[in-house]
Amino acid sequence: MKFYYKMPKSLKVHYKNEMANASMAFRARDCSACWYHLERAHILGQPYPMQHTAVHWSMLCFGFRTKNLHEIVGQLPRLLFGGVKSFVGKIPTGNTGGANVSALKPKPISEELKNVINTNTL
Repeated sequence: MKFYYKMPKSLKVHYKNEMANASMAFRARDCSACWYHLERAHILGQPYPMQHTAVHWSMLCFGFRTKNLHEIVGQLPRLLFGGVKSFVGKIPTGNTGGANVSALKPKPISEELKNVINTNTL
């Protein structure tokens, strides 16, 4: 079994960029752009416990800020268990992380993000 604990530096640049874009979009009151970037950050950070947990924290905060009870309730178990599942490599690859998607359902990854992941995790 492979344990995941540290995101490669070259991938972390892309992850941090998505998180920064999410923050900027939220400050601009563009909730759909904010969520788009949080989902992308989730896909990039999902295999790594710290980043995975941080994205779910941001998604939970998004739920509170937008007063979205469904998202708040949906993020709580993800926040508690997501990082642990990342650590042991048991994640549904491509899952976008929101409460609108089953926490256990893998999803296809866009070609763009696949390329980012494949070229920055070697």
